[in-house]
Amino acid sequence: VQLVESGGGLVQPGDSLRLSCAASGFTFSSFAMSWHRQAPGKERELVARINSDGGTTNYADSVKGRFTISRDNAKNTVILQMNSLKPEDTAVYYCNAQRIVVGRNYWGQGTQVTVSS
Repeated sequence: VQLVESGGGLVQPGDSLRLSCAASGFTFSSFAMSWHRQAPGKERELVARINSDGGTTNYADSVKGRFTISRDNAKNTVILQMNSLKPEDTAVYYCNAQRIVVGRNYWGQGTQVTVSS
């Protein structure tokens, strides 16, 4: 099983970034996918989640209206489009795959996002 995040970097406040997570080694279309983040000294938090068929999404209040999660089950990829970035969005962003009914939960290695002027 692999979840490989990409797209992080250093940007200025107000800029946009597009994070990608490429999945392999499991039946991607059967798993809910989510993005989480962890800032220094803070606990990991859920940012956005999308169900297995892409029909339902959920967002943390702090990113609603700015971030969009999407998935392509044909390409085994989940995307987090981040707009209007703020310094408080600075964190390591992790991709997660979860299928509760079979007790499977997978994490990527994370990608750093830094928002600073």
